[in-house]
Amino acid sequence: MQGKKIVYIIIALLAVMALFFIPTYNGLVKKDEQVNLQWNEVQNVYQRRLDLVPNLVQIVKGGADYEQTTLQKIAAARAAAASGVTSNAYDAQTKAQNEVATATNRLLINVENYPDLQGTRAFKDLQVQLEGTERRVKFARKDFNAAIATYNSSVRSFPTSVAAKLFGFASRDGFTSDAGAENAVEINFKK
Repeated sequence: MQGKKIVYIIIALLAVMALFFIPTYNGLVKKDEQVNLQWNEVQNVYQRRLDLVPNLVQIVKGGADYEQTTLQKIAAARAAAASGVTSNAYDAQTKAQNEVATATNRLLINVENYPDLQGTRAFKDLQVQLEGTERRVKFARKDFNAAIATYNSSVRSFPTSVAAKLFGFASRDGFTSDAGAENAVEINFKK
């Protein structure tokens, strides 16, 4: 009789543990997949940026021979970013994408001084698309950070943290600003 009680207690404990661990594990998997989904969206907008930049460069090249070095920097930054677009190395890909954005922003600032380029409809259309793409990058990164925050909150909260450690779910890093991002970019028009 005493042995049956112990067996029932063990079965009850196993059932309670199963009732905790199964939904907890499944919840962590869903949150991890949401982080991966959001990262895929970040890569999607990165790819859109990389596809759009060559078109902008070609249009600007037609009327901006005097900006050759800026265009070369954009092309080089784009090539570096394109080579890492399939990578899951967040930091490396973010750095490469930031270089594309910086080079493109410098071009846009330089072009504002040349009315002949401002007047071309094709350039204006691409400029609007590029600005829209940069907004998409911003929101994709924001959504990625939100997914990371939700995931990390679960991974670090008790009692879910017990299951997270047991099943190998670790905290993940989101996007942070680069060192010196609080300083304005200096644009120098002197050659």
